[in-house]
Amino acid sequence: MLGLTTRRILRTRAAERPSQLCLASKDFHTSQSNAASRPTWMPMRVKTPWIEALTKSREDAKSGKGASAPVAKPDLTPKKMSDSHYSAILPLAQDKWLLDTYLNASGHIRLGSLLMDLDALAGIIAYRHTGGSVTTVTAACDRITIEHPLMEICDLELSGQVTYATGRSSMEISLQVAKAPPEGQKAKPEDVLITCAFTMVSLDPATKKPVNVAPLLLETDEERLLFKKGEENYQAKKGLRKRSLLQKAPDDEESNLIHSMWTKEMSYLSPESPDQRPSNMVFMSDTNLKSAMIMQPQDRNRHNFMIFGGFLLKQTFELAFCCVASFSHARPNFISLDPSTFENPVPVGSVLYLRATVAYTEPVETESGSKYTKVQVRVDTKVRDVEHGTKKSTGQFNYTFLVEKDIQVMPKSYGEFMLWTDARRRSQNAAALAPAGSREFSALRGLKDSVTE
Repeated sequence: MLGLTTRRILRTRAAERPSQLCLASKDFHTSQSNAASRPTWMPMRVKTPWIEALTKSREDAKSGKGASAPVAKPDLTPKKMSDSHYSAILPLAQDKWLLDTYLNASGHIRLGSLLMDLDALAGIIAYRHTGGSVTTVTAACDRITIEHPLMEICDLELSGQVTYATGRSSMEISLQVAKAPPEGQKAKPEDVLITCAFTMVSLDPATKKPVNVAPLLLETDEERLLFKKGEENYQAKKGLRKRSLLQKAPDDEESNLIHSMWTKEMSYLSPESPDQRPSNMVFMSDTNLKSAMIMQPQDRNRHNFMIFGGFLLKQTFELAFCCVASFSHARPNFISLDPSTFENPVPVGSVLYLRATVAYTEPVETESGSKYTKVQVRVDTKVRDVEHGTKKSTGQFNYTFLVEKDIQVMPKSYGEFMLWTDARRRSQNAAALAPAGSREFSALRGLKDSVTE
């Protein structure tokens, strides 16, 4: 039991700092006054305290309420891109307490935390386009790319808008993270840290079926180019599905590569062969890294009972980072996240299982002769109810990192060779979309100096 004097002291201290008792690890503190004229961050992700949402849900279940909820009637009047535009400042240089929630043990900004913020930002922008009568969820993350390594801790500007919507249930939202520019100015191209696109889908809150959203009204040549890019992304995703190994078997080149790798491995195992397995070769089965966690309400989305997509991005990114570090015994440098789909929602209270595997490696040549390797990690996610009676796949995420090491992964089973082939196709697709070598050399320049990780 606490003594009377101790209890009085605790009550006095609590009264002196009541706001601090309500702060969660991700809450934002007051910034310096010179940022008062600009929005310092985005609105809260959730609107209702968990205890209230849980109580209402239980009451509705008892009364049978909600079965006859009205069908959503979204406003389908064409919208301008500017109608959904949203920009906010993350004042990391001004607010050391806020910065504290974004730093890792090495003093680097955690990219996983920024990925989580980007998904939250995409949700805000989606609702600016659709209004609040529908439920909007993250369907896919089309691509996240490091454009330029960030070389200093500074205020960041997160911005975006809907850039592709044709009247169907889905819309593409283009986002960027950049060094915050002076008031009234746009970010310079060299100050852009991350560009990415999210696909959001609108659902009827009652039936959970897709509902149409307003198409875009294009007014300028720049908007038409953005819309065209969105259309290209849409078609590219359809093309990727057609190139899936579930639909398209390995072609002649891929089959020859697989056979060559397999025969080489057989020669290492033969006592009559002088071939020796390279010391820098690691079996794919030895790269697996797993985690499991219970989904808590603090990471729920706007609609309270599902985990928001940004949490999955953060967790899969950090597991992929650890997987590459364990595989290479070197600090990984993030390059990109390939197009990834959120297949099924993750309920609050469920158990999320993550499994990371190094799926593909590719050497990177440099003028200095230094040894670098691109490492692609596949993270598979599954969710079970807490009783473990059901299991569903919730998505697959493919991250690419760069390490200062000469190392390669080696598949052994048929399934691993298929995983390797799929990852190789992804790497080729990424190379075709990007200017030759631009991503690798950008990452190379920032390996030792970037403040993100």
